[in-house]
Amino acid sequence: MEADMGVIGGSGFYSMVEKPSLFSDANLYGKPSESIAIGDLSGKRVAFLARHSKEHTIPPHKVNYRANIEAMNSLGVQRIIATNAVGSLREDYAPGELVLFDQFVNMTHGRHDTFFDEDYVVHVSSAEPYCSQMRSIAASTADRMGIRYHKSGTVVVVNGPRFSTKAESRHYKAQGFDVINMTQYPEAILARERRICYLGIGVITDYDAGIEGREDVKNVSGKDVEEIFSRSISTVKELVSNIIKETPENRECSCASALDHAVMTKKQK
Repeated sequence: MEADMGVIGGSGFYSMVEKPSLFSDANLYGKPSESIAIGDLSGKRVAFLARHSKEHTIPPHKVNYRANIEAMNSLGVQRIIATNAVGSLREDYAPGELVLFDQFVNMTHGRHDTFFDEDYVVHVSSAEPYCSQMRSIAASTADRMGIRYHKSGTVVVVNGPRFSTKAESRHYKAQGFDVINMTQYPEAILARERRICYLGIGVITDYDAGIEGREDVKNVSGKDVEEIFSRSISTVKELVSNIIKETPENRECSCASALDHAVMTKKQK
C-alpha cells in the first residue's frame, strides 16, 4: 500500500475519497492517531490522517507525532499538507482567513520531537521548516480561488491543552508572532527529518485572548474554534484538493536533501 501525498487534519477530510483503503499498522514509534485512509484524489494517491483521531479524543500534547509521520513515511508519502486551527495575534489576521506558515517558534515541552535520539547524532537544518515549492503552489491556488489568506506567518506553538492567559498572549504579540497553535511542533520538523515536504495551512478561528481595548472581541473558547473551523472546512477541502491537483511529480525544493551534511556521527550503528 503506497501514497504520493499525505493530508493531516480533521476527520472531515476522510470524505474526500470514496471507499478508501485503511492502513493502521504500528511502527517503531507506536500506532498512528487513527487508521490512515488511502484513496485517489485529483489524479494522485492520497493518504488522510485525523491528527486527534476521528472522535477527537487525543489532546495536542498526547498526539504521537512520530508514529504519525513515520506511518506516512512508510507509505512512501513525499509531501504532506497539514491543516490546523490557529488563533490570531494580529488584528489584520482575522478569523475565517487562512495563513500559510513559513516559520514556527516552539514553546512546547515534553514531546518526542526527533527520530534521531539514539545511536548517532543528526543536526537537521530548520532555518526554512516549510516547503517553499508547496507554499508557492498553495499561494497561487488560493489566489485563483479568491480565498482570503496570508502568504506567510510565524506560528508560535504552545503545549496546550489550555488556551493562553492574557499576559502570555500579550507576550507572544510583543515577540512579533502572527498566530498561535498547539500541533505544528514537532509535526513539521519530524516530516523534515524524513525528507518529506511539509505545507502548514492555518485556519484562523479566533483572536486568542482577545484584543486589548476592544470590548467587542471575546477571549477564545472551544465553541468558537469549532464553529469557525466548521464554517471554513469546505473551502479548505477544496483548496487542499486543488493544491494536490496542481502539485507536479518532481520536487523542486530542498526538502529531499534535508539530511545532507546533517549526520555528525562518522560510524553509525
